[in-house]
Amino acid sequence: MTRLSVQLRLLKGFDLRVCGRSVTLQAGAQRLACFLALQSRPVRRTYVAGTLWPDTPEARSGANLRTTLWRLSRGGLHLVEATGSTLRLTDEVTVDLRACLARARHLVENPHDFIDSDVELMAGSGDLLPDCYEDWVVIERERFGLLRLHALEALCHQLVSCGRYALAVEAGHAAVNAEPLRESARRALVRAHVAEGNRRDAIRQYLEYRRLLWKELRLLPSPALERVIEEMSPEHGDDWVTVATEPARDESESGRSAACWRTNVTQPGPAAGRA
Repeated sequence: MTRLSVQLRLLKGFDLRVCGRSVTLQAGAQRLACFLALQSRPVRRTYVAGTLWPDTPEARSGANLRTTLWRLSRGGLHLVEATGSTLRLTDEVTVDLRACLARARHLVENPHDFIDSDVELMAGSGDLLPDCYEDWVVIERERFGLLRLHALEALCHQLVSCGRYALAVEAGHAAVNAEPLRESARRALVRAHVAEGNRRDAIRQYLEYRRLLWKELRLLPSPALERVIEEMSPEHGDDWVTVATEPARDESESGRSAACWRTNVTQPGPAAGRA
């Protein structure tokens, strides 16, 4: 029996394609396909039914599952391999999330073993089923999002070490855009700008992060990020840029805390002259 080529896409939203053509599924069938796509092994029917219909009596949820399986098999689709007690997606179904997860894990464990297309893959993958808020989706979305961030940061650091600054900045920006308050992502991007010699871009990212962190959480950046910027100060050989080490004061600040930070730009010394 000839099997059809089936691609199930969960990143950026649900999309099922059979031999390249989009296929529409009933909502319940979509939920079942998504749930099975998130499982790494066969799962028991009772577990699937209880998760997808949690507020329904066991007998009724089992009937709902049987009806949904029948709907998934209509039109010659072969998406689910069913036994008397377990369910799984068939081997013919390729899932974009699984491929992206595998590549992200590889990059985190082996950042030196990258290819240029990894940046596009990680940066462009997007969120898992962004319009779905069921608990079993939210948990997997957060897990994938964290792994993706680690992969982007690892790529950024590795690309900097290889002198591939454009791709490093792209990876860093993707990590920051995905989680603007994540300091390790911002620090990776700042380091990429510094390594490329774009100190103004590095300081802009630093100050943007400081303002956002204070606005949202009333926190300040860690000493690790502060040190990255301090390395560009005059005592480290840069006569052009000095970042204020103390925040501007306002009525809400306490100690070093402040809602606004400033950048002081020093004028070139007499020996340097003016451009």
